[in-house]
Amino acid sequence: MFDSLSEKLQNIISKTRGQELTQDNMQDALREIRRALLEADVNLRVVKAFISSIKDKAEGENVLQGVDPSQQLVKIVHDELVNLLGQEIKPLELLGHPSLIMMLGLQGSGKTTSSAKLAVKLKKEGKNPLLVACDVYRPAAITQLQTLGQEVGCEVFTVPDSKDVQNIVQSAINYSKEKGFNVLILDTAGRLQIDTEMMAELLIIDRVFQPQEKLLVIDAMTGQEAVHVAENFDAQIGLTGLVLTKLDGDSRGGSALSVVYCTGKPIKLTGTGEKLNALEDFYPERMATRILGMGDIVSLVERAQEVFDEKEALKMQEKMQKAEFSFNDFLAMQKQMKMFGSMDQILGMLPGVNLKQADREKISHASEKEFKRIEVFIQSMTPEERDNPELMNTSRKKRIAKGCGMDMHTVNLYVKQFEQMRQMMKGMNKMQKMFGGFGKKNEKKAMVQAMKMMRKFK
Repeated sequence: MFDSLSEKLQNIISKTRGQELTQDNMQDALREIRRALLEADVNLRVVKAFISSIKDKAEGENVLQGVDPSQQLVKIVHDELVNLLGQEIKPLELLGHPSLIMMLGLQGSGKTTSSAKLAVKLKKEGKNPLLVACDVYRPAAITQLQTLGQEVGCEVFTVPDSKDVQNIVQSAINYSKEKGFNVLILDTAGRLQIDTEMMAELLIIDRVFQPQEKLLVIDAMTGQEAVHVAENFDAQIGLTGLVLTKLDGDSRGGSALSVVYCTGKPIKLTGTGEKLNALEDFYPERMATRILGMGDIVSLVERAQEVFDEKEALKMQEKMQKAEFSFNDFLAMQKQMKMFGSMDQILGMLPGVNLKQADREKISHASEKEFKRIEVFIQSMTPEERDNPELMNTSRKKRIAKGCGMDMHTVNLYVKQFEQMRQMMKGMNKMQKMFGGFGKKNEKKAMVQAMKMMRKFK
């Protein structure tokens, strides 16, 4: 979402590289930073405070000997971005028995989907969440939550035909104590706009049950309106935090840089994709480094730890050692790579990969297109052929070529590259010695190496 702003800030800073920071070129840099922020739809109050702070720090900064002045400018801008985004991570505070999380927001902000995503996240953290359907007005809202709950394996509590939200919440609390649920996620009703009736209902829940977390779900693509909505909810309900959805979208990103400053409330969670496991804790410093093109290798490693399954990695490693890696195994590995994220997202997290957004999208599109072609090629095989690559002969290749709509040259190329990859995997014993074994601590390294090999099959 910050790609446009990120690219502009990196260009501004690169212009100062190798130059001594003077009053004139500092004014030019600040002017361009101000323009970049405004174009990114950052609130005017925020822009003024941000520029003023950078100016004060830059003018009062002593230039360290041997340090490029532009590097000091990077540090100043980075520190101010971190301050703007909330300084440090603010985890959810779940101390109740059970804990209550009230999900707030307007219609279309992604509140119900975010509730299901939050349930997935809490289950990973060892909690036992219960989704509570409190939206009794929107048609099919309860059905949507039930469908999502079934998909993520989380029970949904409802009181059929009831419009009494206070009674629904009280019944859910009683049910949770009986069944052992320790976190209740209240999916409250949204509206097309903030109104008195809506707020009255939310205030009753807040005053009677005193939820530990009151999270406002904001669509990151709504721009300046996000600030207005957040300020209104906070004034009337008293928010504890924000959930920013569609952070992977192509919007200008100004809302994320504005809501924290304008409301004083932290962004606690961010939605980074459509999948139901795409809800993450928000780290201001990591986001600031990504905006400035410095990567986010920590988040990349954490995502790898979530995606790579230890047992599957060990099974894969054994097959690689014995050169038994099949086309089915390749598809399984490709599935894990898809869970890892798009190539565009991965490139954005790698430090030193200063590609423009357009270039990253081209690389990502080309890679995904090629993987889809390979997937079609493999799915055109018989189950026996997928398990035994040695069966490939001319007649089988001709049949597969007709089935996947490719010419023989392409099919031969894929088969040849796959064989080359299998040959490379025979060297996994050497890697095992290098990493000191593929035990519990190192199976992820093995999978990363395998992924690198996999890229050659293109």
